[in-house]
Amino acid sequence: MTTSIQGTASQRHKAAPAVLVLEDGRIFRGRAYGAVGVTFGEAVFSTGMTGYQETLTDPSYHRQVVVMTAPHVGNTGVNDEDPESKQIWVAGYVVRDPARVPSNWRSRRSLDDELRAQGVVGISGIDTRALTRHLRERGAMRVGIFSGNALPDEGTMLAEVRQAPEMKGADLSAEVATKEAYVVPAIGEKKFTVAAVDLGIKGMTPHRMAERGIEVHVLPATASAEDVFAVNPDGVFFSNGPGDPATADHPVSVMQAVLERGTPLFGICFGNQILGRALGFGTYKLKYGHRGINQPVQDRTTGKVEVTAHNHGFAVDAPTDKVSDTPFGRAEVSHVCLNDNVVEGLQLLDKPAFSVQYHPEAAAGPHDAAYLFDRFVSLMEGQRA
Repeated sequence: MTTSIQGTASQRHKAAPAVLVLEDGRIFRGRAYGAVGVTFGEAVFSTGMTGYQETLTDPSYHRQVVVMTAPHVGNTGVNDEDPESKQIWVAGYVVRDPARVPSNWRSRRSLDDELRAQGVVGISGIDTRALTRHLRERGAMRVGIFSGNALPDEGTMLAEVRQAPEMKGADLSAEVATKEAYVVPAIGEKKFTVAAVDLGIKGMTPHRMAERGIEVHVLPATASAEDVFAVNPDGVFFSNGPGDPATADHPVSVMQAVLERGTPLFGICFGNQILGRALGFGTYKLKYGHRGINQPVQDRTTGKVEVTAHNHGFAVDAPTDKVSDTPFGRAEVSHVCLNDNVVEGLQLLDKPAFSVQYHPEAAAGPHDAAYLFDRFVSLMEGQRA
């Protein structure tokens, strides 16, 4: 939830005081960055040193206040080519040293100006390293950013933070997904049709499929199984998205219908958690999650280690040491995070379905996992044959 106050060009907000208040009572004081006002969300940190524009516009960050661990942010400004959706989705933004002047040949405006134009309340000039260490030790938690010349007292701010909704139990995918179906045409010769259930999809994802000759029909999060099958798909895709997968009963039921029919299926991030639930596994909230573009994951089917892009605060609770029996056949954990052994992928052994917890579309990079789109194509080729 964000309340912002727009100022004039002459009223630069860098001098306005700002306060960040965590729900456990820790307070950081700095300067306003972006819009001046009040915002609440879940405090999380992202370890990427680049790609801040893609992070800001990733719908999976809905209702989260993102702390950037890289100290210098905004150096390349904001362009019109890199957004992953039509707007900034983060609830708030926390940086240490914002760029004073952006410098890049594609830059159209400063990050500060873009945050202000979209009403995103942020804070700068605080010790983001100390804040990140605090979140690693205590876990992701609710937070508020308050800025302006008339700030409430600390007790009032803390009380407001503690009244904000928690991420656990939040059902958010329909809030960020498209309301109307649309089509991303294949690039070059059309080879396949895919129905993509939008739970918070990033723009690069259907583009990666289109590059492989796939016509992608992007459907709302509320789409039924009948809506999915109406496009006569060769494959079905479930996207990333925000919120607690324990609330996602509707996408789970749609995915179970797809599994029952045996249509090739691919899910990423939230889609991986949906597959876990569809197979009968539970999900749980991670202490502080994985967010950034430098997470090491091993593909256990090949032994290959990939450096991957992540954005998730929940994970699938599935055994990593054995094959599991499910209502749709045998399933196994196909990928694991090498930092903490969290489940990073699932695959069925008796049906054409698999998923990963991370982002193979990699916007921003790296591109180690792009082969997963080819694996999806191979499933559809095998089914057609």
